[in-house]
Amino acid sequence: MVAGGLSVLFCGINPGLMTAATGHHFARPGNRFWPVLHLSGFTPRQLRPDEQEELLAYGLGITNVVARATARADELSREEYVEGGRILTGKVERLAPRWLAVVGVTAYRTAFGEPKAAIGPQPRMIGSTRVWALPNPSGLNAHWTAATMAEEYARLREAAEAPGA
Repeated sequence: MVAGGLSVLFCGINPGLMTAATGHHFARPGNRFWPVLHLSGFTPRQLRPDEQEELLAYGLGITNVVARATARADELSREEYVEGGRILTGKVERLAPRWLAVVGVTAYRTAFGEPKAAIGPQPRMIGSTRVWALPNPSGLNAHWTAATMAEEYARLREAAEAPGA
């Protein structure tokens, strides 16, 4: 679910089985992406996964690092991440969003060969696109609450809304 000239292109790790079955990103009920997107101010209300097309009206899109659906991201190989990073780079160069937000710092590290990357803005740019690593909203990520994730997502939103962003 992408378009040219987006403000932020969110990039999940890969489709989960529920996403693959429904065709809707972040579809698993325990995933916190949609609540966090709203809590951080990206959307005026909490969208449901089946309303994902509405994101385009807000200048937002969603894609994945790896296209293959799995039950868990740890089922993906390093090679899949690296190839996904290469494909994602081409997509970002073509679409030129202002920001690429990789949802999962471990996925970012592996896909882009940045083993020391931390959550937040990255020094890497893809063409004119800036890059931000966000915490993974999966319910399996117990290190972050919805509230603390929303704070980090809001930092990205503020950067994306800043003049000249």
